[in-house]
Amino acid sequence: MNQAKILLIEDEKKIARLLKLELEYEGYEVKTAEDGATGLEWFKSEPWDLVLLDVMIPQLSGMEVLRRIRASDSVTPVILVTARDSLPDKVSGLDLGANDYITKPFAIEELLARIRACLRVAAGVRKKEEEEAPLKVGDLFINEKKRIVMRGETVVELTPREFDLLVYLARHVNQVLDREQILTEVWGYDYYGDTNVVDVYIRYLRKKLDDPAHPPLIQTVRGIGYALKE
Repeated sequence: MNQAKILLIEDEKKIARLLKLELEYEGYEVKTAEDGATGLEWFKSEPWDLVLLDVMIPQLSGMEVLRRIRASDSVTPVILVTARDSLPDKVSGLDLGANDYITKPFAIEELLARIRACLRVAAGVRKKEEEEAPLKVGDLFINEKKRIVMRGETVVELTPREFDLLVYLARHVNQVLDREQILTEVWGYDYYGDTNVVDVYIRYLRKKLDDPAHPPLIQTVRGIGYALKE
């Protein structure tokens, strides 16, 4: 079952009810708004995975709602629902940042396919943003893109392997990782050396990272491996 949350902004009650039932049957969580002002308010009040937005709605038009959404959110996908002969609306909507559009009347199967496609793209964008975002564990800061590591205000110089090991530990913060896991992910599947190399590099990291005034960041879990703790 899908768990994505969809905000449906549609003023035609029969269409809104039908769409809500169909989307919920597919496993989506759906909330409906009958006008642009209410829809925008609900959009801002909680996170959404997708917005299904009719162009012709009262109070605030669909285009104005879209413009205001995109002023603060460039990722959440928006699918416009337009009239069949409204080419200018389609062009304007895409220019304002809509991800897709569908024209009335439409088959529910087509809408569901467009929703799935938009959600896949958005998930990829969010994953990339998460991967590129700096990692923070306590007072440890890691910028993967620039390969910068800081403990508090101090820059920590690491070798490429030390850096890769620290990033792997930081991406699994508070998780206990055994030596085989670490070897596979940091040294690669084709590494045939001794697992003691992990212990050696953990010592290297500790010497560079540990501060006598604070508990050690990397903790040993006897008989298993290591964990980077907040």
